[in-house]
Amino acid sequence: MTLLRFEPIRDLDHLSNRFQRFFDEFPGLQTLDKDTFSPRIDISEDEKSILIDAEIPGVKKENLKITMQDNILTIEGEKKKVSEEKEKNFYREERTYGKFKRSFTLPVEVDSEKVDAKFNDGMLEIKLNKMEPKVAKERVIELK
Repeated sequence: MTLLRFEPIRDLDHLSNRFQRFFDEFPGLQTLDKDTFSPRIDISEDEKSILIDAEIPGVKKENLKITMQDNILTIEGEKKKVSEEKEKNFYREERTYGKFKRSFTLPVEVDSEKVDAKFNDGMLEIKLNKMEPKVAKERVIELK
């Protein structure tokens, strides 16, 4: 009887490499591509406002742009790779870099003139004030 050494970490590493090769063969699937970056975003609301929290680590404030048009909020920016002069041999490279653009249609009308945005320690916080709902007026149309 032959004894085999069980090494779960090595097996997981092999499985990870197989998945990476699978996605490399299909360029349309870029979920594991290190050249794509997509920040994680939470959208919530309270009685008076819509709140957006985005994790954008490694992005500088000057590389972010937030726009609002037709009740669609867009957050775009770029996480740049810091290049070093000396060559490195990587054993593992998991961090992602690149440009990103995320757009969200907001669930209610907001006042685009009163937006409060703060960026601190890689966290972007946006507060959008809800507008008062417009009351639909019923108008009776006279028949001729």
